[in-house]
Amino acid sequence: MAIDDYTVHVVDDEEAARKSLAFLLTMSGFTVRVHESATGFLATAPTIRNGCLITDLRMPDMSGVELLRNLKTADLQIPSIVITGHGDVPMAVEAMKAGALDFIEKPFEDEVLIEAVKRVAAQLTDTADELDDASDIQARWEELTDRERQVLSSVVAGRANKTIAYDLNISPRTVEVHRANVMAKMKARNLPELVRMALNAKLDID
Repeated sequence: MAIDDYTVHVVDDEEAARKSLAFLLTMSGFTVRVHESATGFLATAPTIRNGCLITDLRMPDMSGVELLRNLKTADLQIPSIVITGHGDVPMAVEAMKAGALDFIEKPFEDEVLIEAVKRVAAQLTDTADELDDASDIQARWEELTDRERQVLSSVVAGRANKTIAYDLNISPRTVEVHRANVMAKMKARNLPELVRMALNAKLDID
């Protein structure tokens, strides 16, 4: 779908953040609408056609996770991206469980956000769905060693390498090696993609 065929909705309680995102997206050719609260966006969501959402996670009136849960309850399918602070991966994972298609950690490069918007907007068309088949993901999961599965579970849960190393009684360097092997074997380009795989295929990661 061409970028002028849909609107990017930005939800953030901080005016400076809204203006910055709106400027970046507008200069990149997108049609943008900003919302200063999750509550305000939720009120207009039923009228949205061909739109995707970028929302901050931590907001005073309603968190990004709560917003996504409310959209899901109302059966409003709006492709969504959440923006999270560095180290806030566990909350981002909760957002993906609530329906977000991607999450981006601050600080991020402009191009990372632009590509994420294009990727989630592709979900607005049936022919653009590139989600990996669950059976393929399960097959990759089964190729992992027991230790690699433990590391994957911890990574998806948002734990830092040092925490994983402590929990598994191994060195942080060994965790890095296992983590690299997991990414390669699962064919995941980044952490959000690995999380999506785990959730979509309902992997046994508890």
